[in-house]
Amino acid sequence: LFRLTDLESRFALNMNVLIDGRTPKLCGLIELLRAWLDHRREVLLRRTAHRLEKIAARLEVLEGYMIAFLNLDRVIAIIRHEDHPKQVMMAEFGLSDTQAEAILNMRLRALRKLEEIELRAERDRLLAEQEELRGLSASQALQWARIADEIREIGKRFGAPKGLRGALSPEALSALKAKPGYPAGGRRSAFAAAPEVVEALAETLVEREPITVVCSAMGWIRAMKGHLPPETGFKFKDGDAARFIFHAESTDRLILAASTGRFYTLACDRLPGGRGMGEPVRLMVDLPNEAELVALFVHRPEAKLLLASSDGNGFIVSEADVVAQTRAGKAVMNPARGAALKVCRRLDGDHLAVVGENRKMLVFSLAELPEMSRGKGVRLQKYRDGGLADALPVTLAGGISWSDSGGRTRREPDLSEWLGRRGGAGRMAPRGFPRDNRFTTG
Repeated sequence: LFRLTDLESRFALNMNVLIDGRTPKLCGLIELLRAWLDHRREVLLRRTAHRLEKIAARLEVLEGYMIAFLNLDRVIAIIRHEDHPKQVMMAEFGLSDTQAEAILNMRLRALRKLEEIELRAERDRLLAEQEELRGLSASQALQWARIADEIREIGKRFGAPKGLRGALSPEALSALKAKPGYPAGGRRSAFAAAPEVVEALAETLVEREPITVVCSAMGWIRAMKGHLPPETGFKFKDGDAARFIFHAESTDRLILAASTGRFYTLACDRLPGGRGMGEPVRLMVDLPNEAELVALFVHRPEAKLLLASSDGNGFIVSEADVVAQTRAGKAVMNPARGAALKVCRRLDGDHLAVVGENRKMLVFSLAELPEMSRGKGVRLQKYRDGGLADALPVTLAGGISWSDSGGRTRREPDLSEWLGRRGGAGRMAPRGFPRDNRFTTG
């Protein structure tokens, strides 16, 4: 039900707000509520100003009616006998154009029925309302109190009935609302803690079994049954070769990092089977043709990742923040123009070793790197020519190791010569370091 129906639905919120009606800004929830309250206050002030204009216009007309009532016979005579009664009444009684026009627009029958008590009562009511609205316009405290009353009124109109609000549990209230005859306008859903069952349900729908994920350099992906050894002779298309081979479970989710800085999520149970060469990953997600695959790994929500771009910027991000909900993926790193995401590795250690295309290496503490959910990052290493070649989280006490051209493992246990501050130029890599300037993790 969760997967095939709208029992659970997700929707995006556009949190872009015109602050003060002019400045666009991407707001958080608190800022959004603040902007909404400010808008409510602006609407209140506009409504108050509009009502004050209407009251002023009505009071002017009432003053004219009262003058007409006190001189009723003369007014009727002017209307009956004068060719230009409006100008005569304005000159004789000191009426304004609006007052004279209102008197002329009345039927004589209505004019004869004018009562001084009713006119004075309406005038007094309007004067009292005018005084109250002027006080409201001049006091922010009164304005916010009025807005609070309006919001409470909305709660009364659309919330639970007064006698039941707070007296019943959300479950009992929901059961009551399901019965016929529930008050119109009453809220028909209750707020409660969302159950943490979505992931569990998703897993129960898929049989959990071991698989081996194989992805080629050209982006053809498949899932082989069982945990096969990496040296298994996997077949690939002509001109293609292995890029990512690792073990997983059929209930896992995979994270795919592209050179554009966008991250995509793949469900292992939806990967093509091991027969044949698999399918292009670009058919499963909206991965641009010019984008290259940087990393592919099993999602671990508690883990953290190191992201680094080709121009030497980087930051730390939680794996929970890179999960994408749609085929379009999720923008996590924003490389500068001409740069691309170059490194995506899990954090494991206390320092970061960075090497540039100029073969200079720098080692600095991971504490100097910020943790972000999205952005460009900070400078890892300074380059005069070229850019970043590779970056590897390391344990300072353990040093670094790599494989030489003969397949032998070489190791540099003491990294003190390359220790420095983040953003430095570094020093030449150890003797025998790979010519492609890339670390090997063994």
